[in-house]
Amino acid sequence: MDRSYCGVEQMLNGGDSSKLQKGVLRVIGNEHAFAAIKDDGSVVSWGLAAFGGDSSSVADKLQSGVAQVIGIERAFAATKEDGSVVSWGRADDGGDSSSVADKLQEGVLQVVGNRSAFAAIKDDGSVVSWGLANFGGDSSSVADKLQEGVVQVIGNQKAFAAIKEDGSVVSWGRADDGGDSSSVADKLQEGVLQVVGNPYAFAAIKEDGSVVSWGNAIHGGDSSSAVDKLQSGVVQASYWKSGSFCGNQRRWICRIVG
Repeated sequence: MDRSYCGVEQMLNGGDSSKLQKGVLRVIGNEHAFAAIKDDGSVVSWGLAAFGGDSSSVADKLQSGVAQVIGIERAFAATKEDGSVVSWGRADDGGDSSSVADKLQEGVLQVVGNRSAFAAIKDDGSVVSWGLANFGGDSSSVADKLQEGVVQVIGNQKAFAAIKEDGSVVSWGRADDGGDSSSVADKLQEGVLQVVGNPYAFAAIKEDGSVVSWGNAIHGGDSSSAVDKLQSGVVQASYWKSGSFCGNQRRWICRIVG
């Protein structure tokens, strides 16, 4: 997603930039703040304090060893070289990971975010989530399916979907926006190669070239109007949004062969 438009105003309103004179490798933005990773593995943040611009509460953990930072609407999460995770920003929206801190001390391979929650994939194939509960921060309803075998997690605005090594899919978060895939559960038991999300729905491509969708019906969760064209031959699905991060034109694009 292109955050350039919304980011400009936040940069102008940003905080102390004295530590940004040299050594910056990458800058990550959310809707209200920025975080910079430096060549010594430290992180510098600025912008709206409550939404991630102030990282002083975890400053001791951001002095070295940071490999990646992920920004969501009101929080950040940093993955460190030792496999641990540090989060900050608005507590309820992912900034506070204390409830799962014991599971984020080591072994984290990747962190994925949606609007107000994070999900971490660990080296044992399990998933740990935190943030706004009904947006996917609480994955307890599918915990038994997220203990092992997860190879990828995809986030949309209010939910997550996990692809497992057996080709099945597990979803959680806001039910109407993709968190509940029970209506297509029989089609998501095996053979899924890719899942794509837009803000309100998910679409899965299967190894037989078919597509399965779920979530908000009018935003792509219901593909019944095109079902005859989605039974085979689909090789790629993508989500397109025009304009900036603030833009609102969205659509699915499917490439069909044959």
